[in-house]
Amino acid sequence: MMNAAELFSHWNVIRQGLFQALDKLSDEQLRFVPREGLWSLGIVACHIAEAEDGWFRYVVRRELDAWPEYPAADYLSIASVKALLGEVHDRTEKYLTTVPVDALDQVIDLPWSERMTLRQVVWHVLEHEIHHRGEIFLMLGLMGMQAPDI
Repeated sequence: MMNAAELFSHWNVIRQGLFQALDKLSDEQLRFVPREGLWSLGIVACHIAEAEDGWFRYVVRRELDAWPEYPAADYLSIASVKALLGEVHDRTEKYLTTVPVDALDQVIDLPWSERMTLRQVVWHVLEHEIHHRGEIFLMLGLMGMQAPDI
């Protein structure tokens, strides 16, 4: 029987594109901010990890007592950002391999008094990464660089 990791295996392609974008950068470029008041590229990358861990470890699995925070000030190199994203996604993948596809319709009670199915949570987190990966691609363009060809 297929598991959730297999069903959502395209996520690995999405993450590969994110890593390809990050590999184009110097550590200093993590601090790039498109304009005053917006997040830096590094904050956006750390936010991707926070959201993934938050949804799966805090909301779904209840492993954490609070939403995780990964401040960009703690991840000042491309290598450290990629390691964070890799560790978080490895945990997610490991969990999703334990979830049979028919369990994706399980209803999750969210900490803020709403409900979603596990399937909706996975799609939400995947869409969130795609959205913010697009932001990072745009920032590459604003710095005069070519985004990965996806």
